[in-house]
Amino acid sequence: MSEEELAVATEIDTAPMSAAERLRAAREAKGLSIDQVSAKTRITSRHLELMEEGKFGSLPGRTYAIGFAKTYARTVGENEAEIAEGVRETMAMDMPEGGTLDRSADFEPGDPGKVPGAALTWLSLFAVIALGVGAYMFYNAYYGTGVSPGSLVDDATAALADATGSDDEAEGANGAAAAAPSGPVVFTAQEDGIWVRFYDGSSNVLLEKLMAKGEAWTVPAEAVDPQIRTGRPDAFAITIGGQSVPVIDPEPRVVSDIVISAEALLARTAPDTPAADAEESAQPAP
Repeated sequence: MSEEELAVATEIDTAPMSAAERLRAAREAKGLSIDQVSAKTRITSRHLELMEEGKFGSLPGRTYAIGFAKTYARTVGENEAEIAEGVRETMAMDMPEGGTLDRSADFEPGDPGKVPGAALTWLSLFAVIALGVGAYMFYNAYYGTGVSPGSLVDDATAALADATGSDDEAEGANGAAAAAPSGPVVFTAQEDGIWVRFYDGSSNVLLEKLMAKGEAWTVPAEAVDPQIRTGRPDAFAITIGGQSVPVIDPEPRVVSDIVISAEALLARTAPDTPAADAEESAQPAP
């Protein structure tokens, strides 16, 4: 061998390994196949082979080339920073005068760098918003604050004050009060699956459940300031001592903090103007 050939051989032997060569040598040292590394890194085998051949410019882009190389290096125990720097140098040398690299190797199905399209992203966002709106509406219908129809006791007191304009009317009111029903207050569900919560004035829950049609519950006599919360006040029949009284609200809406003692329920049944009188007053004068 001539001195010139010996010098060339020595230079080749002492030249540092490229990033591609280091990756391949590290993989083989660990006894791993391309497919095994692909399974560990989730990088396609074709892209791994391109990296081992030093064809980093054929990967989807500079960012992905460096990212893939660092993942590969970490998997086979190589220095990530050094491999990344080697990839940058290789791609800089391979870059043509025009400044663009080869992009012939496009993404493949299963590439970890593949990002979802804009349509899929917006669809996912709308699905999340729809789910949130639905959950809010459900919560508000059954557990939300709702709109209370107001204090039944205050309304009844005002009506009673208007009705007591004379001694005779007061005596009539006393007579009506004496004839008012007494006894236990019972709520009976008229439909299936009616959610309700009964609680006392200290917010202690007396009963909370979905009541079945025909299921009844009696307000405990010892309960202090018992109250109700439900989204279907129209679906409960109410009796006091076995005698029916009007429902709390004829509309299916959320009511809350409604006192349901016998006194409060009876107080809200103020006398209305008879229908006949209303119709007569509506007639035009002769």
